[in-house]
Amino acid sequence: GFMKKIMIVCSTSFYNYVDEINNKLKEYGYDTVLPNCYDAPVTNEDNKKFSEEEYYKFFKEMYEESREKVSTIDAILVLNFDKEKNNVIHKNYIGASTFLEMYEAFMQKKKIFILNSLPDSSNMLLDEIKGFNPIILNGNLDKIKE
Repeated sequence: GFMKKIMIVCSTSFYNYVDEINNKLKEYGYDTVLPNCYDAPVTNEDNKKFSEEEYYKFFKEMYEESREKVSTIDAILVLNFDKEKNNVIHKNYIGASTFLEMYEAFMQKKKIFILNSLPDSSNMLLDEIKGFNPIILNGNLDKIKE
């Protein structure tokens, strides 16, 4: 059937792209769900405020929240751009948290769109990501409508 609701998922480093993409999806007539903590991203600075126990509890709650959100949508859209980490450029980066959300979507039989081409082979999760059989948009959001 027709897809109605799309959840945007990405590394917090890409949150600056979310608004523009969210607006475009809405123009296309989709309902959207924004990434976890989009309104109040948890930064590395914030992490220092948590006790270790609180910090891991936060992750556990994020996983549960993701599962619930994924159950209400038709597809996820993964935003993957180049990310610099320790002076290395990671091409079309997909991090562990995003990977877990993709896995959740896969397990719930939702469509998985990836905005840009796949990360390069330096990404340890590359084979697993291919296993989700994602639809690669190669930067072209219009392909979502097809």
